[in-house]
Amino acid sequence: MPWEICVHEFLMAEKDGKKMTSAAIFDHEGVVLAKSANFPKYKIKEIVDIMNAFENPQQLVRNDLRIGDTKYEVTQVEQEHVINGKKGTGGICVKKTITALLVGIYNEPMTGTACNGIVKSVAAFLIPRNL
Repeated sequence: MPWEICVHEFLMAEKDGKKMTSAAIFDHEGVVLAKSANFPKYKIKEIVDIMNAFENPQQLVRNDLRIGDTKYEVTQVEQEHVINGKKGTGGICVKKTITALLVGIYNEPMTGTACNGIVKSVAAFLIPRNL
């Protein structure tokens, strides 16, 4: 499945009249595989730092998560390789799969729970396919 389809048709899909503001999929080295047109400018090092944080998530909790000019307060690190962060009325959800890093960014009226659910459901589709 092309990564663009995962971003545009699944991560950015509208659910209950709400959708993420932006989304992207990266490989484990920080190279973008697909992203929405309005995904924030980022540095590859930021993506690599997030990827490395899955080895030591407490480091990320202390230092927060950063993508581009936005710093997210890490609010939760889940055992199944999920990091959730908050910034004002929005936030971020990052999920690590076998080969990829899925990133969803949202603002109200979407909630962190809804964003988390979408990101995890796309990952649940990819993981059994060794992606």
